[in-house]
Formats: sequence, C-alpha cells, structure tokens
Amino acid sequence: MDPLLQILQRDARASREDIAAQLDLSVAEVEARIAKLEADGVILGYRAVVDAEKVPDAGVQAVIEVRLTPEREGGFDRIAERVAKFDQVQACYLMSGGYDLIVFIEARTLREIASFVAEKLSPLGGVQSTATHFRLKTYKEHGIVLGPGAGGGGQLAVSP
Repeated sequence: MDPLLQILQRDARASREDIAAQLDLSVAEVEARIAKLEADGVILGYRAVVDAEKVPDAGVQAVIEVRLTPEREGGFDRIAERVAKFDQVQACYLMSGGYDLIVFIEARTLREIASFVAEKLSPLGGVQSTATHFRLKTYKEHGIVLGPGAGGGGQLAVSP
C-alpha cells in the first residue's frame, strides 16, 4: 500500500509537515498527493476512532452474517448494495465461507437491531438466513488498542 495512505490510516490528523518528513517529500507534494487521492475517490473520508465504553448512550453494535441466493446476472452485488443503503448499516462485505455477507450495524437498543433484522433485512428477496452476533466489548478498533492497559504498548500480563 502507498506509504502516504498508511500514515493517514494510522493518524489522519498527522501534520502535513510530519508526513512530508516521513516520506522525504515537500509539504506541497504531500498536499498535492492527498488532494489527488481525495479527488480520485481513494480517500473517501476521515473519522475518529471512539471508545464506545466511554461514551454515554453509545448504543449497540451487532455483526450479522447473511446467507444469500445469488441473482441471475447480478450475483450478490444488487442484494449487497440494497443492504448497504440502510442507515443502520455501518459496513457490508462479501465474504467467503458459510455466509455470503457480513454486515456491521449500529442502533440505540437491542430491540432496534431485532426490528432491523426482522423487518428490513430478512424480508429482502434473496436473503436465505441471518445470524446476529452482538458486540459485547471492544479490545481493538482500527488498529488501536482500547481500554485499560491500552497505553502500555506491550503484551498483556498472563495470570493463572
């Protein structure tokens, strides 16, 4: 992967000067490359990684495995694109293995997730079955270790 993209993925707030120094480029070159990556649709946005346990009313996150019947001439794409358009859906991936899609969703309550699955996802044509898993605790998000001991940078202590 492009080293510039790697730096921005680790820290999108890195100063252009720091990035330029790391890549041995001028600040103007860095700014031009970032502008081009944004214009070309390679960089689609920037976001903060948030520790949901420290945010009141952060809501509920779930992962849903979806088994599909592929459409003639469309395969999985049209169904996946319909699923991805729902507001609750944060990410949607075509997968190998026992299920065809994996869908990450967020809602305020467990009941809202259940309603999403029962009223929106399951009735879609082509959806054979779903399996919903609720996220209980996050230890690492987008490469960042969260929670107690996150600042230690080393391995966790092992106790009997």
